[in-house]
Amino acid sequence: TILGETHEEEDEILPRKDYESLDYDRCINDPYLEVLESMDNKKAQRYEAVKWVMVFAIGVCTGLVGLFVDFFVRLFTQLKFRVVQSSVEECTEKGCLALSLLELLGFNLTFVFLASLLVLIQPVAAGSGIPEIKCYLNGVKVPGVVRLRTVVCKAMGVLFSVAGGLFVGKEGPMIHSGAVVGAGLPQFQSISLRKIHFNFPYFRSDRDKRDFVSAGAAAGVAAAFGAPIGGTLFSLEEGSSFWNQGLTWKVLFCSMAATFTLNFFRSGIQFGSWGSFQLPGLLNFGEFKCSESDKKCHLWTAVDLGFFVLMGIVGGLLGATFNCLNKRLAKYRMRNVHPKPKLVRVLESLLVSLTTTVVVFVASMVLGECRQMSSTAHSGNDTLSMQGMSEDVNSSIKTFFCPNETYNDMATLFFNPQESAILQLFHQDGTFSPVTLSLFFLLYFLLSCWTYGISVPSGLFVPSLLCGAAFGRLVANLLKSYIGLDHIYSGTFALIGAAAFLGGVVRMTISLTVILIESTNEITYGLPIMITLMVAKWTGDFFNKGIYDIHVNLRGVPLLEWETEVEMDKLRASDIMEPNLTYVYPHTRIQSLVSILRTTVHHAFPVVTENRGNEREFMKGNQLISNNIKFKKSSILTRAGEQRKRSQSMKSYPSSELRNMCDEHIATEEPPEKEDLLQQMLERRYTPYPNLYPDQSPSEEWTMEERFRPLTFHGLILRSQLVTLLVRGVCYSESRSSASQPRLSHAEMSEDYPRYPDIHDLDLTLLNPRMIVDVTPYMNPSPFAVSPNTHVSQVFNLFRTMGLRHLPVVNAVGEIVGIITRHNLTHEFLQARLRQHYQTI
Repeated sequence: TILGETHEEEDEILPRKDYESLDYDRCINDPYLEVLESMDNKKAQRYEAVKWVMVFAIGVCTGLVGLFVDFFVRLFTQLKFRVVQSSVEECTEKGCLALSLLELLGFNLTFVFLASLLVLIQPVAAGSGIPEIKCYLNGVKVPGVVRLRTVVCKAMGVLFSVAGGLFVGKEGPMIHSGAVVGAGLPQFQSISLRKIHFNFPYFRSDRDKRDFVSAGAAAGVAAAFGAPIGGTLFSLEEGSSFWNQGLTWKVLFCSMAATFTLNFFRSGIQFGSWGSFQLPGLLNFGEFKCSESDKKCHLWTAVDLGFFVLMGIVGGLLGATFNCLNKRLAKYRMRNVHPKPKLVRVLESLLVSLTTTVVVFVASMVLGECRQMSSTAHSGNDTLSMQGMSEDVNSSIKTFFCPNETYNDMATLFFNPQESAILQLFHQDGTFSPVTLSLFFLLYFLLSCWTYGISVPSGLFVPSLLCGAAFGRLVANLLKSYIGLDHIYSGTFALIGAAAFLGGVVRMTISLTVILIESTNEITYGLPIMITLMVAKWTGDFFNKGIYDIHVNLRGVPLLEWETEVEMDKLRASDIMEPNLTYVYPHTRIQSLVSILRTTVHHAFPVVTENRGNEREFMKGNQLISNNIKFKKSSILTRAGEQRKRSQSMKSYPSSELRNMCDEHIATEEPPEKEDLLQQMLERRYTPYPNLYPDQSPSEEWTMEERFRPLTFHGLILRSQLVTLLVRGVCYSESRSSASQPRLSHAEMSEDYPRYPDIHDLDLTLLNPRMIVDVTPYMNPSPFAVSPNTHVSQVFNLFRTMGLRHLPVVNAVGEIVGIITRHNLTHEFLQARLRQHYQTI
């Protein structure tokens, strides 16, 4: 619902009008705005100090959210597996495995049902939340994405989803949870807790809120993987569209705070050694180290780089396949599941849980092989953390139906938490059967693809890592068994396989490389991981987009890419702008403002005047009321003729536009048939909006000449500002000067942020429709603007780098001829306009 929205959807289910843009382009007007630029040194220093405190608090709170999720996931998972494992051991002899399956189903279905109920309470809590946060940081306001109720449902729902045995991870939702903490904590208020309200005067703008969301998302990554630098790069690469140098240090500080907060409490709880900092994140890969008894072993060699490149290609193909299948499933859900009652979504989640549980149980009992335990598997380590990791690996070995000194390889992978299964593939010296690895990969690939997108909070990082680790371990086994490469380290190939598959799915490069390096704590893996991720991304991009971009497109969100294609420079600003404008005058009657606000959905309006003579009066400060502008007959008809030409071909701007539009030498004798048009326009000026409740937008009844008449541009005014002025009764009577109009301070204008009142909730009986509102003290008099002949690439770079929401197109004589919003810069819209351009050549 942005000014100038004309983009038609292609294959989207949700309409674009559900998404608003964020006001990153602040309206700056010194007479009333007390913004940072006008602060003295003490106020500016206090503002920065409070910002640093807020960033630290966001990191700490995000770490505590991760601690809460991790603690209860471990508690519920251990309880479930302890009960089921004892039941399986008893029923192995008694022959009552069906009873064990029913117990496992009881646990899983209960947990998944609770997770689905939480999503029914807050639907935006479904999924990983990364696409929604990516949209928010790109400048699109997704309803409810950063509310307190969202983070509560997200945190509680993901622990039930993971404990319920679904092939989902808790790391992705941690990013969403951190972003919500970043958005809500500095506001000191919540719509869910209306009674709790603090008079906190700072950070009352979308720009500040976006910066805190960036820090919170980075803190979520840091808490999930113990990777503060990777979290900062993730927020820069995948999230924020608008970045500044000062934000980098704050985001890194926030990520550090989240990492060490979680590390402090987890290390103290698990090892009883408070202050030792041994568990940096929710997912710990452990130390990659060859066995001391194997002298031929190397973590990786130059020869292995060739295999890593091939694994990257295969990982890209597998990731593209995963994304293609998941996209088809998502479209099916949007057409056949989401339109139906909400109970159907719960039933779908229960069906997925039922299928997953049965497959896991049957595969573990039937398809597993008994493998010999390696003697080195019981060897100790020097450090306390490595002892804990070794104990985790050894304690997670499952011996279902296998004799002593052997273990069931399939049950070891399926009947463990996903993090333990990843450690098994990375560090277990015992072998996994190639058949087992192949079946595990196939089953996990299909079930995780089916699971991602159902109505439960779910992440994709850990399932992708586990699936890729099985692929990499399979490659290592084949190279050892059939090619005779005894020097390779299976854990390295499992790590590279995990990176290849995850990179093929999400198409991340810089941030994912650093995240994996920080998670392994092994800098020597930097080169192979980077090469693998690059190859996987290039291969996958040849077929489709990353999984998050696919889901963003399915939602119909107007996401802006990093840059436009080279061929788009054939277009100019006049080719993509929206010429049909809805505008206000510097002094406008209340009835006109109410009519405009109630009959349009635009979020900003140009402030204009309609001729040069009145512009001079406006500059002197005289009243300029919307219904008393006087036109000369010749001037009106000349302008109408020129605008008719302009509407036919917006590419050309003849030199005649540079003439004085009030030229007295223009012929006054006009054809008789044009007198009706003139009379119509002169009459309409007295009652441009006849009543407060029109059935349709007034601009729809205007003729082409009225709609495209020249308008001198003076600034932009936001819908929220106009509604606030009406609610607070800021106006003056026609018999008095505009100086008698009350003035609102910046604090008063932003008091209702971020939920400004709606025009439809306004009590019209309290307003005098004949009163006049002077919008000049509140408009932005100097917004960014471009010429009609500006190349699209320049328009795009200006719009994106400056974080704009509306970009007026102003010609050489100061007349606004159109406006550009983010919908006019989306890839689909530009492609459509480029096709039209080729057709007119």
